[in-house]
Amino acid sequence: MSTHCCCEVALSGEERDMAGARATDGVLHPPKLVWRCLNVAQWMVPGAILALLPKCPVCLAAYVAIGTGVGLSVSTATYLRMLLVFLCVASLTYLAVRRVHRLIAFIFSTRGTAQ
Repeated sequence: MSTHCCCEVALSGEERDMAGARATDGVLHPPKLVWRCLNVAQWMVPGAILALLPKCPVCLAAYVAIGTGVGLSVSTATYLRMLLVFLCVASLTYLAVRRVHRLIAFIFSTRGTAQ
């Protein structure tokens, strides 16, 4: 039993207007402050990890050992560090591309309405 609007049967005329009203009226949207906090957190978490990530694999292995009690070899710490750097840079790149895409879409949508 799916409640997604894409899985419902297509309605016509007045029924479609009523179905659209039900779908939008029943949805609870989080407050704008929550969305803003989530947007800031999306940027802060990978940035903080990159800033606090030690450059030395031995230091990373020591931090992991202190925090979890699990010892890592230097080669494992090296691969773990490279993985963390790659994931953080990839997520920051994704966020930047998404922001630029929204900006370009906004610019072109306002350009068409101004003329």
